Amino acid sequence: MKQKDIALIIIIAAISAGLSFGLSQLVFSSAQAGSQKAAVVDAITTDFASPDPKFFNTQSIDPSEIIQVSPSNNPNPFNGPGH
Repeated sequence: MKQKDIALIIIIAAISAGLSFGLSQLVFSSAQAGSQKAAVVDAITTDFASPDPKFFNTQSIDPSEIIQVSPSNNPNPFNGPGH
């Protein structure tokens, strides 16, 4: 290659880099400022308000209570005969 060819390639590369940078700024840049707002939350404290007595009272259903439908002495109810 001659020096003129190398200079021409460098000039074309510089011009195409400038054009691609300019076009990318037009296409991908936004006109809005780059700031966003976040929700402000309350600080965590050790205070605990009492739950609503309408739902948490002595007559409420206890989901952790074991319910037995009928008495059974079978230690393996799902591995018995017929299954």
